[in-house]
Amino acid sequence: HSLGRKQIVHSTGNFQADLMFVGEAPGADEDEQGLPFVGRAGQLLTKIIESIGLRRENVCIGNINRCRPPGNRQPEPDETAACRPFILREIAVVRPKVIVVLGATAAHNLLEVKTPISKLRGNFHDYFGVKVMPTFHPAYLLRDPHKKREVWEDMKKVRDMLRSEL
Repeated sequence: HSLGRKQIVHSTGNFQADLMFVGEAPGADEDEQGLPFVGRAGQLLTKIIESIGLRRENVCIGNINRCRPPGNRQPEPDETAACRPFILREIAVVRPKVIVVLGATAAHNLLEVKTPISKLRGNFHDYFGVKVMPTFHPAYLLRDPHKKREVWEDMKKVRDMLRSEL
């Protein structure tokens, strides 16, 4: 529904990428520009991508939810259910070797589990043969920078997995 949002925010980047990032939902900056991860969290995501020797244009970046929830609240289950088929279709098209899911909402919706992100992160999970690494959302890292080390550990595993898959 259009309450409070300007536009639908589609995935962006390389649609033949080996690595895909999936977040939760667009924020205000993303809604304004029509692109995922362009605000402060997006700038941090760019640094995370570069930390493993890749460029933002080399990867595919999207969100479970296509529309900004009013007031930046958590997406409701029915909103997520309506949007989920789009990201699943994109995953099927991109066929990445590794997906990094950013934050609990994305992890829970892709992996269909309720385990806390703090317990999911650090290990690969399987999504129809694709390796999935849940990690903390960049917006969370802006609020709690101490978690950056854990994300770095997760991303080193992602980097090593990508290298071993090539």
